[in-house]
Amino acid sequence: MKRSSPGTLHRVIVNQCESYLAAHGDNHKGVGWPSYDDAQARYQVMLEGLLSASVPDKPVRLLDFGCGSAHFLEFLQHHHLPQIEYTGLDMSEKQLAVARSKFPDTPFYCFDVLQNPTALPDFDYIIMNGIFTQKCSLSFEEMWTYCQSLLRTLWPKTTTGLAFNVMTKQVDWEREDLFHVPLDLLASFLKQDLTRHFAFRHDYGLYEYTTYLYREPRRT
Repeated sequence: MKRSSPGTLHRVIVNQCESYLAAHGDNHKGVGWPSYDDAQARYQVMLEGLLSASVPDKPVRLLDFGCGSAHFLEFLQHHHLPQIEYTGLDMSEKQLAVARSKFPDTPFYCFDVLQNPTALPDFDYIIMNGIFTQKCSLSFEEMWTYCQSLLRTLWPKTTTGLAFNVMTKQVDWEREDLFHVPLDLLASFLKQDLTRHFAFRHDYGLYEYTTYLYREPRRT
């Protein structure tokens, strides 16, 4: 059955993520990451992109898009980075209930940015960890449409940069429920629709890669 629009496709993924929380609770498996160490590696890669685009010790307004139960905020606090002003957004009220119970003073949003983009303020940097790694029952074409729509919506909301990860095509075999994106396909879209200033991270040992988008060229 054909789904109606990019704005409805995310419900399939949100429902899957809520099933992880129900099965495993507030831990890495509860947000869909099988390995704790691999999840920490992803947080580190996201953090390195953020820091590379920031002025040292200057406050950074960060949006953790698809924050789940706010494990990236736990990671930031463990690394003592008070200059990062964290905000979370997730479409799952169940995941956000856990996040809010741990961080009652932290701002969290719960709404569909594709349906209501004007409700989202601007940020210096946006991370999207795990938003585009699984497609569940969606086809590649449906997931690619959703991916492009969401990136087009969020890119104007950042003043400095954005980072997201997808599964790589450079593997021995692909899983049907994951979103394996060719590098050239993604690069062509980014250059045409968003920015020429991007970098791929394919060096951290997982079957995925992270893309950093920047407002300005990176020369260091």
